[in-house]
Amino acid sequence: MESFDCIVVGGGPAGLGVGSILQELKVERLCILERAVIGASFRMWPEEMRMITPSFTGNAYGMLDLNAISPTTSPAYTLGTEHPSGKAYADYLEGVAAYRELPVRTGVDVTDVQSCEGGGFELRTSAGPLRSRFVVWAAGEFQYPRLDAFPGAEHGVHSSLIRSWRDWPGEEAVIVGGYESGADAAIHLSRLGKRVTLIDRNGRWTEKGSSDPSVELSPFTKDRLRDSPDGRMDLLAGWEVKWIEHDAAQGRYLVYCENGVGESRFVQSDQPPILATGFKGSLQLVSHLFERDVHGAVMLGKHDESTQTSGLFVCGPGVAHGHLLLCFIYKFRQRFGVVAGAVAERLGLDTEALSVYQERGMLLDDLSCCEEDCQC
Repeated sequence: MESFDCIVVGGGPAGLGVGSILQELKVERLCILERAVIGASFRMWPEEMRMITPSFTGNAYGMLDLNAISPTTSPAYTLGTEHPSGKAYADYLEGVAAYRELPVRTGVDVTDVQSCEGGGFELRTSAGPLRSRFVVWAAGEFQYPRLDAFPGAEHGVHSSLIRSWRDWPGEEAVIVGGYESGADAAIHLSRLGKRVTLIDRNGRWTEKGSSDPSVELSPFTKDRLRDSPDGRMDLLAGWEVKWIEHDAAQGRYLVYCENGVGESRFVQSDQPPILATGFKGSLQLVSHLFERDVHGAVMLGKHDESTQTSGLFVCGPGVAHGHLLLCFIYKFRQRFGVVAGAVAERLGLDTEALSVYQERGMLLDDLSCCEEDCQC
């Protein structure tokens, strides 16, 4: 059985980003496993979808591109665009992997991870079993949509399964969920001349809430919503979808909603409702190796290590510490150095190279400073 010091699961921005630092720290027996191709999740995005965080080249002044996964690289420089498409961003990730000569194995699906008696892990994969002293789980979320958010969800189609909004049939669309994916779908469908009803239990479009973009619509999306064609979009804020039914005889879909003051209503559509209901994430595949808090979130230690299984780390949008959600690239990349440094130290390696990553905002080891502080 092939054996490694560290296996990184996932060939997206988190896996390649932390893999780059592990390589720089001289972790020699390193392997990055990707079940499809590098950047596969981004290649699955709807054709019209764009990165909501803007890319801009600022390396010469010590400022990383918000979408960069390693110093001295920039999607803005590589791609020449401010808001890359999913395909373009995947091309950037491929470029980083080639530039860094990262040990990525594509087409290898990890089906199970088990901790070994005495330490380390055994991974069952489509290419056979592997062993590793440490595992960094960086498999992401997009390929694991939430399809059971409420009764009747099977009658809808998740937004992540749409390849282009130009292919949407009919003249109308009902979208459940008004965060970034739902708002993005509504924007593109309304531009295509569709009549769109967007249902969200929060008032994300009309209220100024948190300054944390993890729970608030991005300025990029708010601008596009304001510029949407008049009369083509109904925004139902404060309504929560309870169930969906399909009336086969009438060929209609019924979406039942309630608000917080005891009122209810039906929204009807000729087409299956579009579900922008979020993602279960890949951590469900290794849930037996984690403790969870009362809200169902995985519990992580100060190095983003499982509190239940020593040697198993998490990188990417699944990382959360209490109310702190590190779900954007510019957020979760700040923990790459923390994870890589913990692995390197336990392997007895020199971690002096981490000073560069700390200077560039990729080694945030003190989360106590992470609070909202926008005053105006």
